[in-house]
Amino acid sequence: MSITDHKERDKPPVLVIAGPTASGKSALGLKLADALGGEIVNADSMQIYQDLPILTAMPDAEDQAQVPHHGYGVLDGAERCSVARWLDLTRDIVGDIHARGKTPILIGGTGMYLRAAMDGISPIPEIEPQYRDQASAQYDDMGGAAFRQALAEKDPVLAARLNDGDRQRLIRGMEVVLGTGTPLSQWQDIPLQGQLKADFTTVTIMPPRHELYDAINRRYPLMLENGGIDEAQQLMARGLDPSLPLMKAVGLPPVLAYLRGEIDADAMVTEACQDSRRYAKRQITWFNNQMQANFCEDSSYFEQFSESFIKKILSKVSFSI
Repeated sequence: MSITDHKERDKPPVLVIAGPTASGKSALGLKLADALGGEIVNADSMQIYQDLPILTAMPDAEDQAQVPHHGYGVLDGAERCSVARWLDLTRDIVGDIHARGKTPILIGGTGMYLRAAMDGISPIPEIEPQYRDQASAQYDDMGGAAFRQALAEKDPVLAARLNDGDRQRLIRGMEVVLGTGTPLSQWQDIPLQGQLKADFTTVTIMPPRHELYDAINRRYPLMLENGGIDEAQQLMARGLDPSLPLMKAVGLPPVLAYLRGEIDADAMVTEACQDSRRYAKRQITWFNNQMQANFCEDSSYFEQFSESFIKKILSKVSFSI
């Protein structure tokens, strides 16, 4: 299996592998990278941080030695990675891979990242941190209902779309209007820009729901056994702002609660697995409604790593010959 020469194409190829947490994206990506001579690029909003490689299920050293991986663990947990920042980093990575005649394989479950790569993003300027801090403090002081009403006075269109408890998006709306003087809803009306100049082939894998949930229930205790609690303890010792993206990583809050003595070990595992299952459900809904794949496979774990399954996917890859 080979790919067409990049120079013969209007746009160079990029393969996207999407799916919910614990669906087997990384393992599938390794097999496809071997078959295509590809290199793997991170499209997971938590795996971009270096602090929680176990709890975020980052590809381990053995996997990263097998195939070149890019964009994993490149930021400190004290930083905030926006979609725009990820897109800038990824554009450089993908351009370098193409320049070497290889095929980038974007792998992740962060739908907003993948959509930004394929469609672009609104051209919102970088917002100074002071405006997020101001909006966050205002939300915490006022509560969701009053804060949304305050936002409605500045951006009624956005406020009407959100509910009182949608803290992250409400704060984002307020920080944008404070920092730019223009409502976020107006920025969102501007045509998207900055997408990767590439010919995308997207593959979405969706194991049966009961298999996916069973995999989540098995995987999380193994994460803890393999050092996940130590990771969380080291992160907690840093005393970082709890509003940072990494501090909200799925599976982390129950461990922090356990380390603070607020819950016992059984409750920690139960809550974390429940949070992960809910997250997977949200991801499935998002991919089904927001992302059209060239090839979507509802397959069991046994099938999706078989030779016949790999060949089936490769037969759908538009840039393979």
